[in-house]
Amino acid sequence: MLDEIVETLDPVPAGWVVDATVGGAGHSAALLQAHPHLSVLGLDRDPRAVSAARARLESFGDRAEVRRTRFDGLDATLDELGIAEIVGFLFDLGVSSPQLDEGGRGFSYRHDGPLDMRMDPDSGPTAGDVVNGYPERDLARLLTQYGDERFADRVARAVVEARPIHSTAELAELVRSAIPAPARRRGGHPAKRSFQAIRIEVNQELQVLGPTLDQALGRLARGGRGAVLTYHSGEDRIVKQRFRTASGGDRPTPPRGLPVEVEKAPFALVRPATRSPSQTEVDTNPRATSARLRVIERVAS
Repeated sequence: MLDEIVETLDPVPAGWVVDATVGGAGHSAALLQAHPHLSVLGLDRDPRAVSAARARLESFGDRAEVRRTRFDGLDATLDELGIAEIVGFLFDLGVSSPQLDEGGRGFSYRHDGPLDMRMDPDSGPTAGDVVNGYPERDLARLLTQYGDERFADRVARAVVEARPIHSTAELAELVRSAIPAPARRRGGHPAKRSFQAIRIEVNQELQVLGPTLDQALGRLARGGRGAVLTYHSGEDRIVKQRFRTASGGDRPTPPRGLPVEVEKAPFALVRPATRSPSQTEVDTNPRATSARLRVIERVAS
């Protein structure tokens, strides 16, 4: 949804935009090209993404800065750079295409590789630690919670019985075998949901999302906008709730007929509340099918 992101941030005042998941810097480059009044601070925990983003944004000079950090390092990075407020932020959540396409990273059920799945390959537990170390009940829980896997108990039991598991191909086949044959023929690859759930657990993606959105909203200047692209129902629920609270959607309605003055919420949702990719984009990039875009604007100090 590149065009939608560029359009969304068109009306914001001059200043810094944080691309909290800069990846290969596709969104950042488009924003800098289209909006000369903006500068971009890109954040990413993946060192390869940081290198790619720096190379792609080099031509924009001091209008672009890229730092290696998990996105909940947003406040600390802004403080380090002396940036008190921002005029925009973008979160493009989930796994990137380069991470999926490189089998050695362990994200893909289509390419054989080690059970890794770490966005930061230098720290934290791996997918192998989760797959081979979690008790069966905890595996079933995360497959249900993060993957919406209907057959989580069966998959978890099969995983525990087959330990140790060493590769993504081995895990993908194990998951496929654990799911009943009729269900395998619907909804894409049978291992898709399990791999998604394990990846989210390895990278603690949902645990840090809410607090990081709070940081970004707290830094947003009046007239600034924040945009979040989600690909998973769990992500979208967190974003929806944070934006709803910030825009006053959780406030109780005052009794009718009473002279109660309601304080204006500092944020407002940008309509439509959610947007989906066009059919043309989905046809070109099937990975965009589940994308949902939510946008919020600070309207008061």
